[in-house]
Amino acid sequence: MTAAAFDIATSRPDAAPEFSPRQQVVLQHALTLLVDGGEKALTTAGLARTASCSKESLYKWFGDRDGLLAAVVAYQASQVQFPSEAGATADAATFRAHVTAFVEALLEVLFSETSLALNRLSIGQSNTNSNRLGQLLLVRGKHMISTRARAMLDSGRRHGLLRFDDSNGAYQVLYGLAIRDVHIRLLLGEAAGTAEKDLNSQARTAVDRFYRLFGA
Repeated sequence: MTAAAFDIATSRPDAAPEFSPRQQVVLQHALTLLVDGGEKALTTAGLARTASCSKESLYKWFGDRDGLLAAVVAYQASQVQFPSEAGATADAATFRAHVTAFVEALLEVLFSETSLALNRLSIGQSNTNSNRLGQLLLVRGKHMISTRARAMLDSGRRHGLLRFDDSNGAYQVLYGLAIRDVHIRLLLGEAAGTAEKDLNSQARTAVDRFYRLFGA
């Protein structure tokens, strides 16, 4: 994994990054530094010390500091696991379970304390001249997830399992049904309630409502 993979100008928004187990450990430490201390706390020297690795390894894996920051965001977005596509469209029930699993994974990541902290940090920098973190959260986070999700929905449409004219519009409906107003309430500091802790139930409800609109 090199820094070039995280170049905003050239990266594919649908490319799911792959990190070695060691890189994952290092990026988890980087997330902790970023969440606890902001962008200024995420330095190669500080990360090398915290993660017990050499600065040479960090430069080899991620390149410069911007490459490291992009890798951190991509790693967090990669926690939204898309179930294997093998056999996903074999029948209606299998595909529906596939969509439900995606929605549950999306909720788990978006409602996590790490994602909430990253979003709050970016919002706090939104009035600055260069909100690098915000740009990365869009390109390597939201856009990557939405591109892959639209491809999933398009696959269902091609196999006659869903009906819609625009995959982007269909995904926005699914996203809205799943997230509701919970994300903004959590960003504003409201403690997660019991309903928000049962992510599987919330995902099933969102998919049920989505199928009423777009089910074939």
